[in-house]
Amino acid sequence: MTPSVIPEGFERQTRRSPLTDPWEPIYSRQTPDAVILGLRLATAHTNARGFVHGGLIAALTDKAMGHSCGHKMRGAHSLVTVSMSIDFISSAQIGQWLVVESEVIKTGGTLCFAQCRVTADGELIARANATFRVVKKQ
Repeated sequence: MTPSVIPEGFERQTRRSPLTDPWEPIYSRQTPDAVILGLRLATAHTNARGFVHGGLIAALTDKAMGHSCGHKMRGAHSLVTVSMSIDFISSAQIGQWLVVESEVIKTGGTLCFAQCRVTADGELIARANATFRVVKKQ
C-alpha cells in the first residue's frame, strides 16, 4: 500500500478535538458496535527517535474507546475517562497505516467499559482498556 492510500471504508473524521487537530487528517469508520480510527503516520506523530509517539497512541485509544461507547449508547450520553491502561507492544514508523479498533465490553447507567487494539500496517503495536463515567448530556 502506498503512503497516500486510505483503506476502503475510512472517511475523514467528523468529531474533531483541539488535542487531535494538529494530527489531522484522522479517519474513521463506523460499524454497528464501534468507531474505528485510522491515521497515516507522519513526522508530526513521532518522538525524537522517529517512532510513533506513545502519547499519540494513548490519546487515540482514549478517543476511539470513548466514541465507541457513546456510539453503542446511541449518543444519548457523554462519557468521561475514569481510568485507562495501555500496553505498548511494538513501534510504528512514518508512512504506516495506524488503526485503532475498539470493542465495547459493557455499557451501564454509570459506567462503560471498553478495550482496543492498535495496529500499524496490520501488526499489533498496542492494546488498551478503559473505564468511562456516563454523564447525561446537557
